[in-house]
Amino acid sequence: MKLLLKYLKGFKWLIVFALLLATVNQVFSLMDPWIFGKIIDRFANIPHAGGRSLNEYLIGVLLLLLASIGVAMVSRIAKAFQDYFVSVVTQKLGAQMYTDGLKHSMRLPYQDFEDQRSGETLAVLQKVRLDSEKFISQFINILFTTLIGVVFVMVFAYSVHWSLVFVYLGGSVILGWLMNILSKKIKGIQKNIVKETTVLAGATTESLRNIELVKSLGLTHQEIRRLNTNTMKILLLELKKVRSIRSISFVQGTFVNLLRSSILFILLYLAYRDTATVGQIFTLQLYSFFLFGPLQELGNIILAYREAEVSLGNFERILNSPVEATPAHPKKLSDIRELTFEHTGFKHLTALNKALDDINFSVKLGETIAFVGPSGSGKTTLVKLLVGLYHPGEGRILYNGLDASSIDIEELRHQIGFVTQDTQLFSGTIRENLLFVNPRATEEELMSALQRAACYSLLARAENGIDTVIGEGGIKISGGEKQRLSIARALLRHPRLLVFDEATSALDSITEEEITQTVRNVTSSREHITVMIAHRLSTIMHADRIYVLEKGRIVETGAHHDLLAEKGLYYAMWRQQIGERKTLEPAQPA
Repeated sequence: MKLLLKYLKGFKWLIVFALLLATVNQVFSLMDPWIFGKIIDRFANIPHAGGRSLNEYLIGVLLLLLASIGVAMVSRIAKAFQDYFVSVVTQKLGAQMYTDGLKHSMRLPYQDFEDQRSGETLAVLQKVRLDSEKFISQFINILFTTLIGVVFVMVFAYSVHWSLVFVYLGGSVILGWLMNILSKKIKGIQKNIVKETTVLAGATTESLRNIELVKSLGLTHQEIRRLNTNTMKILLLELKKVRSIRSISFVQGTFVNLLRSSILFILLYLAYRDTATVGQIFTLQLYSFFLFGPLQELGNIILAYREAEVSLGNFERILNSPVEATPAHPKKLSDIRELTFEHTGFKHLTALNKALDDINFSVKLGETIAFVGPSGSGKTTLVKLLVGLYHPGEGRILYNGLDASSIDIEELRHQIGFVTQDTQLFSGTIRENLLFVNPRATEEELMSALQRAACYSLLARAENGIDTVIGEGGIKISGGEKQRLSIARALLRHPRLLVFDEATSALDSITEEEITQTVRNVTSSREHITVMIAHRLSTIMHADRIYVLEKGRIVETGAHHDLLAEKGLYYAMWRQQIGERKTLEPAQPA
């Protein structure tokens, strides 16, 4: 709960004002029974009332009734403002926590995201927001106002007889202690509920993201059954929690009834001894309902506290996760002119062997280099090192002669254009997908990027031109059009370093040749450092240098024809791919 208090400090004056309004609301609410008691003592007791004239009698009654109306009105006004300011606090707090959690999550190292589902992080952030808002609202509106009521009632009870103070105070303390003891079991249950709900959120997000695969393979019912397994676990835990809450409610209700009966017994005894008046008995009995009614909600408040405690623990784990390392005083990078890997090595956290070992190469502005190799040779890992998603475990990566660890990684990334194998597009229009990487781009720049990426067919059949909606993940356009749009998006950044990560591996041979030609046209301008990762060798024949990777090491280097002449691994891969193409080509008629 220290974390919650830390956030609440930013809204301390709003909270103080809300608590002040809650105090006014409760005090004036409790003055109504006190006035009612005065009416009974002064005007309902006929022998005493008989000593007054009718005029005095009616004026006295009306004045007290007007006072009753006045305190009720003040109470309602204070309650209205109290609810408003409590809502302001909870909404601002929830938004701040959600924003901070999201901001911190986005700054976590990339490897953290490889080990968890994105939906799980989202579920944690949503849960802590809702639980914190609920607890603060119940604390101010129920618990705090009840505590104010306890103080007010004890002062009034002391004016009647000192023994009543111990009954009210002792009853409230015992009830609170009892609820705390009984609710501890709920904390463990709630922790499991949050855990299973988070897992379900992650699994559901995955299922919806891969809906094309699920529906295409007829796995809808299987996937529903898989998700329902987690849902049933949550249901059973919720039912267990409900049983615990019902048990608490039973004990709580029984104790409150016993307490009310005890107070009534003492009041009747005091009335018999002429210590308490009839009006005071009515007033204190009404106070019993005012106090012990809300106190019966103590179980729900403690439950809200337990839920918030668990959610805040999960949220705190996110905030305590170390963010991506950045230098305290980064060196100025300026425009990238040269990229160098010096004896660079990398090993995944759970791997036994290095993914990359002793990688050495250098490339300058205007040059195009390519990396090829069999699956598992380290090509994807190299790209992630290149764009700063991974950090080398050995050696150095230099940009303009500056170590990557000494520069601002965000400054570097702003100079990178990245075209991935799995084109990542967003739900929205073509324009919105392009502006995602460069929000300040002009209409002329947008059209220029689309033209350079050869997006003619996409624009030709787009009913609303650049404002055509393409759907989440580019679901409404073809694979080739997705890649062209991805290339246009990369070019819109005016990058100094252009990276193509197997940009044609998922395309048919005709589309592959078209995209390859587009890439050649883009790189022919010699405006960038171009790094290409490829599985299909025909797409990188034009590269100035080709590096062949095998088991994380560079085993061959050279231009396309030089590597073929060496008749090594590259030659074997080339022969295999050319052979596959010839096999797939239809036989020519004699």
